[in-house]
Amino acid sequence: MKKGFQLLAAALMMAGTTFAQVKWSADPAHTNARFSVEHLGISFVDGEFTKVNGAVDAKTDKDFNGAAINFSIDVNSIDTRIEARDGHLKSPDFFDAAKYGTMSLKSVSFTKVKGNQYKLVADLTIKDVTKRVTFDVLQNGGIITDPWGKTRAGFTAKAKINRQDFHLSYNDKLPSGISAVGNTVEIVINTELVKG
Repeated sequence: MKKGFQLLAAALMMAGTTFAQVKWSADPAHTNARFSVEHLGISFVDGEFTKVNGAVDAKTDKDFNGAAINFSIDVNSIDTRIEARDGHLKSPDFFDAAKYGTMSLKSVSFTKVKGNQYKLVADLTIKDVTKRVTFDVLQNGGIITDPWGKTRAGFTAKAKINRQDFHLSYNDKLPSGISAVGNTVEIVINTELVKG
């Protein structure tokens, strides 16, 4: 009877370990969401959202395979270095920031491909639309202890979306028929995660 109890206790302890989550949060000073889109068919305009909040729940403190990821982006933090352009991007032609002030990214799966490479499948919500998007993710430099004793890990995630899929519907065209703003948007998310 005593041996059976010990085995049951050991099994419960192992189960608790299996379901334990290691919590990480995005360092706002070292996290941003960047984008690039074609302009006039001849060049690219880029910018970033400077206010990004994120949380990651990993299964262990050594690896991120299978982690749950939740990020939110403040649309009003958009910065393309031109105030008038930022204002247009916040308007109903694009993000309609007054009505939809936050974008969100929630993982469906986060899977290690090999080495420091992961695949993130996530639900991306922009305005009133949620679409499933796949990101290629690199873990940059492993897990470190910074000079102040905090445990950190850095990641870069990349994907492409069609802005029209998310009702970013501005569609001005040149006399030649070329769109003033391209439909394909390249997204790059850089983040430093802090454990605890």
